[in-house]
Amino acid sequence: MFPLLFSGSALRVRSSESDTQRFVNRVLQKEVDTLKPVRIGICGLGTVGSGTFNVLTRNAREISARAGTDIIIEQVGARRDNPACDTSSSNVTRDVFEVARNPDVDVVVELIGGTTVAKELVEEAIASGKHVVTANKALIAEFGNELFAKAEAKGVTISFEAAVAGGIPIIKALREGLSGNRVEWLAGIINGTGNFILTEMKDKGRAFEDVLKEAQKLGYAEADPTFDVEGIDAAHKLVILASIAFGMPLQFDKIFTEGISAIEPQDLTYAESLGYRIKHLGIARQSDKGVELRVHPTLIPAKRLIANVNGVMNAVLVKGDAVGPTLYYGAGAGAEPTASAVVADLVDVARGFSAAQENKVAHLGFAADALQDLPVLPISEVTTAYYLRMTAEDRPGVLNKVTQILSDSGISIEAVIQKEPEEGGTEVPLILLTNRAVEKQLMEAIDGIERLEAILGEITHIRVESLG
Repeated sequence: MFPLLFSGSALRVRSSESDTQRFVNRVLQKEVDTLKPVRIGICGLGTVGSGTFNVLTRNAREISARAGTDIIIEQVGARRDNPACDTSSSNVTRDVFEVARNPDVDVVVELIGGTTVAKELVEEAIASGKHVVTANKALIAEFGNELFAKAEAKGVTISFEAAVAGGIPIIKALREGLSGNRVEWLAGIINGTGNFILTEMKDKGRAFEDVLKEAQKLGYAEADPTFDVEGIDAAHKLVILASIAFGMPLQFDKIFTEGISAIEPQDLTYAESLGYRIKHLGIARQSDKGVELRVHPTLIPAKRLIANVNGVMNAVLVKGDAVGPTLYYGAGAGAEPTASAVVADLVDVARGFSAAQENKVAHLGFAADALQDLPVLPISEVTTAYYLRMTAEDRPGVLNKVTQILSDSGISIEAVIQKEPEEGGTEVPLILLTNRAVEKQLMEAIDGIERLEAILGEITHIRVESLG
């Protein structure tokens, strides 16, 4: 807005950036001053907790202007201090439940992780009539249905943008930005540790165990890396995304999960020669038969944007019937990227204090009574193409026998790589790329191929998705 000066018949516009900025600041400050501040309690001062504290402190002015009111850190609950943030002037308690019971706290920010103490803390906060913001994907994936019902009954909300893909606002995109679409499918690289390991294996030909040790040294993987490398972390995130995408209750117990520990550098090399990359994906797809919920290594065409997401970065590809495919990319973890999502939820909650409660967005994007208990397909009924790698004796007719078994199971072959044996060797690697087939038929064919005398050891099979 610029002041207008009239001089005779001429109209002159005087533009002063400093005057304009002061005017805007006065308007923003007036709006902020008219509303009661929202007081929050942060529980947990680990990586995400300290990042949230620092972002709220550093960007207080911008956050207040966006929220329409001040967001004040009323209390911090943490077992120990964190040198990454200065809480010397804050009200700190070692008892997180004290935060949940504090009558001056409007919103409890749960950043302690796990599903035991965290669940009790969230339940205590809800019982005390407080809104909850959390980054806890395991808590939401495993107990979200129960906690959402309690929150609804109490008239409060649970916000969880930071629970999936760190700083990428994928929850808001699915729940609000794509609300006019019927989501057909989504596929995501939603665990940075696994993506880092596969990237290093592909680029440098390193073994899984070698890269895992480096990931642990760099802080990307825990001392016990099971949740990351076996797909459990990604499964927690996928079930949340699928529930919002398809309007179904959370069903973590029905998701198929497979990790990356069996992937070898040669698989990444062969995939590349076939025009593919191997990524650890969470895939959710809706069809007339039901919903697919699966996490596993996947060959995807190298030309796809998501195939070129490397290192610890995350990306989610969503296909809506109206908008088509959309890709969301960014940092999937880390102190301030995840804090960005936490603070975004806090801004939404703060805005809700001045808006009619009936206008609030449902936890999973659909009214609670509109959620459908859609059937989840077992992995045996899923249809995809496949990459097969086997070791065979170097003798005539082996490939013919393999292809015949696949053909008898109704499976055709798209491509073949057959290497010559090493000098003096009697064994050769045989790589096949099949067309689409039902998993049950593929596994029956693999069983028959492994019984061939010329096939040595177990066959590696990896699912293939075009994502087109």
